[in-house]
Amino acid sequence: MATTTLSAPTARKTTIALKLLMAVTGAFFVLYVLLHMYGNLKVLAGQEAFDTYAHHLRTFGEPMLPYGGLLWIFRILLLGSLIGHAYAAFTLWSRAGSARKTKYAVLKTAASAQWMRWGGVAILLFVVWHLIHFTIVKPVINVDGPDAAAIKASPYEMVVASFQLWWMVLIYLLALAALGLHLAHGVFSAQQTLGFTQTPKARARAKGIGNLTAALVVVGFAIPPLSILFGLVK
Repeated sequence: MATTTLSAPTARKTTIALKLLMAVTGAFFVLYVLLHMYGNLKVLAGQEAFDTYAHHLRTFGEPMLPYGGLLWIFRILLLGSLIGHAYAAFTLWSRAGSARKTKYAVLKTAASAQWMRWGGVAILLFVVWHLIHFTIVKPVINVDGPDAAAIKASPYEMVVASFQLWWMVLIYLLALAALGLHLAHGVFSAQQTLGFTQTPKARARAKGIGNLTAALVVVGFAIPPLSILFGLVK
């Protein structure tokens, strides 16, 4: 009996800790996404501006940091945040599944949670592909022959060559749709976890911030590939 009495508060504490971990790591991801969106929009300024920006990301902090040092620090922080976010998400997912065996759960909350889980998995898969495409392997999928090396050497040329393909743009837009829905709910949930939704007015404001963040990110990220696909950027 004593064990049961003590386990409930402990479970609640660990659940709160996991939600806080999701909120903090999620906030870091939002910051990264906004910075990444700003960098992507530089493609509208032309090849020199975009390639110079990409180069400076690797030389930022020199000579105190080695070439690409800041990027690697950021990548390590992102990897740690990703592991923490995924661990918290899947642990809470598992607990919610066990609790739901009792009989009843609010359908709207359950549907929303299901979307966050599977939408998060879809985003994770896209991130893996995105890293392979533009950072790790850098396959040139639009041009064969001697021009491939030149395209691979220029971040701008690689982005333009990739998004001249309609199916690449479609994959990107589908990922953005998943990201937007994830952000709208996630930003609101983070504010809820941090105690910023105690009143109806605060709750409405938190939802507005979530929707605004999602809209800003989706539109900001969609502009470059659509501009390339329709020939506005060449």
